[in-house]
Formats: sequence, C-alpha cells, structure tokens
Amino acid sequence: MMTNTMSANTDTAHNGLFDKVFGLARHEYAAAAWSFFYFFCVLSAYYILRPVREMLGISGGPENLPYLFMASFAVMLLATPVFGWITSRYPRKTFLPWVYGFFIVNILIFWAIFSQRIDEGQSHVWLGRVFFVWLSVFNLYVVSVFWSFMADIYTREQGRRLFGLLSSGGSFGALLGGFATSMFVVDVSFHNLFPIAALLLAVAIICIRQLRKWVTHEGHEQPGHSVEMGASLGGNALAGATHANSSNYFRVIVVVSVIASLLGTALYLFRAELVQESISDVNLQTQFFSNINIATNFLTIIGQMFLVRYVVRRFGIGIALSIMPALSVLCFVWVALDPSLLVIAYVDIIRRASGFTFSKPSTDMLYSVVTPEEKYKTKNFIETTVYRFGDVVGIWAILLMLLRVGMSKVSMIMVPFALIWTFAGMWLGKDYRRRARELRESGQT
Repeated sequence: MMTNTMSANTDTAHNGLFDKVFGLARHEYAAAAWSFFYFFCVLSAYYILRPVREMLGISGGPENLPYLFMASFAVMLLATPVFGWITSRYPRKTFLPWVYGFFIVNILIFWAIFSQRIDEGQSHVWLGRVFFVWLSVFNLYVVSVFWSFMADIYTREQGRRLFGLLSSGGSFGALLGGFATSMFVVDVSFHNLFPIAALLLAVAIICIRQLRKWVTHEGHEQPGHSVEMGASLGGNALAGATHANSSNYFRVIVVVSVIASLLGTALYLFRAELVQESISDVNLQTQFFSNINIATNFLTIIGQMFLVRYVVRRFGIGIALSIMPALSVLCFVWVALDPSLLVIAYVDIIRRASGFTFSKPSTDMLYSVVTPEEKYKTKNFIETTVYRFGDVVGIWAILLMLLRVGMSKVSMIMVPFALIWTFAGMWLGKDYRRRARELRESGQT
C-alpha cells in the first residue's frame, strides 16, 4: 500500500515537473518526442548544407546574388502550383513522405555531381549556383510542411504549450548540424557532408509515420477538422494564393513576411560583402557561416525551451510576434553606427535567435485558427513564394541603395520597416484572439 502511494506520488511529481518545465501532459509524451526528433532531423540536415550555400553564393561574387534570388523566386512560382496540385489530390499521409523523399534524391544527385567535378578538377561555379537556388527552395518547403503538420495534429491549446518545445528540437538539430559542418568541412570538403543530410531526412520520414500512427490510434486530431489524414485536402492548385488575399488576417501576415525578408536580405548582403573582403578560403568561409549558426542556435535553444511558452502564456502571441522586429530596430541602429563584420555577425545572431525563439513559433500558432486547406496551401504559399518575392524585391532595392548611400544609411532606412512590423505583430495577436474566441463559441475548441 505504501509502495503504491509512493509510486503515485512519484508519478505526480514527475508529471508536475514535465508540465511545469515543458508544458507536457502524459498522453502527449510520445507525440512530442517524435515531433521533436522530426524537426531535429530536418533542421540538422538543413544546417549542414546552409553554410555550403552561403559559401557557394558568394564564390561567384556578391554582385551575382540578386540573380540567384530571382532564380529562387522563379522556381517558387513553378513549384507552388505543383505543391497545390499534389495536396489537392493526395492524402497528407501520402504526400508528406513524398516531399522529403524527393529532396533526399536531390541531395544524393548533387553529391554525386559535385564529387565528380571536384575529383576531376573542374569548375563547379554554375553547379554551385544551381545548388544555391535549390537549397533556397528546400529550406522553406521542408520547414513549412513540418509546421503545417504540427498545426494539423495539435490543438490550439497544445500549440501554445508545445510549439516552443518542438521548435527547440529543430534548434538542437541546427546546432548539431552547424557543429558538424564547422568541425569536418575543412578536412573532408563540403560536398562529402551531403550524404549525412540525406540520411537525416530519411529518419524524418520515419518520424512522420510514427506521428500518423499516434493520430490514428490516440484520436488526437484537432477538433473541428473536416479532413482526415487519410483524405486529400481538395480545392484547386492555386488555392494558397487566393486564400492569402481572402482576409486582412492573411494580408497582414503577407506584409510581415515581405518586411521580414527585406530586413533579412539587407543583413545578408552586408555580411556577404564583408566576408568576401575579409576571408579568402572557401572552406574557412563555410566555417565562419557555420560558427554564426552555432551561436544563433545555442541562444535559440535556451529561448525556445524556457522563454517562448512563458511569453505567449503571460503576454500573448502579439507580444511574442513583436519581440524580433523591436530588437531589429536597435540592431539596425547599431549597424548604422558601426558597419563592421563583427557587428554584422552579432546582429545576425541576435535577430535570428529572437526570430527562431519568438517569431517563428508564434507565427506557426497563427495557423491553428484557420482551415486545414489554409494550413497547408496558404501557409506554404506565404512562407515560400511570398517570402522569396520579398527576397527579390529586397535584394535589388538594398543593392541599389548600397551603391548610392552606403551601408550605414541603408541600415537607418530599415528602421521604419521594423517599426511597421512591430505594430503588425500586435495586430495579428489581437485578431488571433478574436478568431480563437469565435471558434470556441461555435463549439470548435
């Protein structure tokens, strides 16, 4: 009897600890673990490859970056209706593994071609440009699909508790991927890291299958969904674009996405120009980019595990959405006063860490109050095509301004855009609460 009592007390303490620190209930352990590991694999694969993209992007000269961004946007325009067509006709349990399987094959093809050209001493500048465009598409699709899936299988209440924890899984993966590239790229060369990324995506497919089993066996699909995992979403291939213009809610998300892309592009160009001037060896450039990623993800892990859930619960999604743009105001003022590589590196780390900690999980929560079709098609359209459109507009605008007024003045021009983004985040938080209240009143919890 005493043993049973002690066991019960231990379980209660165990549950209380996990609930207090991570916001987990016992029936969510398995799903949270598979989701955590799923995002770990996806971002670990990406952050192994990301520094390679940055190095290849500037290897042909920073002046070619606008054309690479335009090519990325063009590919997005072609890929968006294809993705919409697939999601309209095939069930989620089918097309989710397909997405990752497609990219695994792509990575292995790049590895084989890079290996051949490097072994034969041939130039791979154009192959590097193709890889730059490809990875610019890859990173948006694999992450967008992950969060659409998470918004699909977890309720709004679970999302507020768990999305920070799940985001930290990706940050752990990004940290490990960054360490792997930083430690091994000089010894093994960048192209030999590709098979590791492919293997990690294969493990992500296993995680998807396990989460599908959890949804089926535990019956935890979000209440109010009219579409099951085994059914297609229906609609047409361009529904993502049409839904994005269907309400002020989505229109403001689009505006925020474009501004975020503009500010990020400005720092990207600043960094590319300064790195090319300061570091000549391509593998050392790759290592430098990887070290920035390591620092970013170390801070992100702390924030995602211990801060974002508290901020969302205590202050609301609007405040969480506004933290990154508010910090961006201060960061661009700092760059304006001291436009050096060291300052750019610090600013890049601060902005990206705050974005991954607060903006990304909070933005993903915004899609928990929309339809299943909007979660996949509209979210994907905004986070891929719209975002890359912002890149194209931003990189040409920033490049022209850099030629005319220089880095310091461009930084000051970015400040008003960051302020607009801050207030837009507050408005989105308010409209999210309205939508959530309407769903509760209609019986859809």
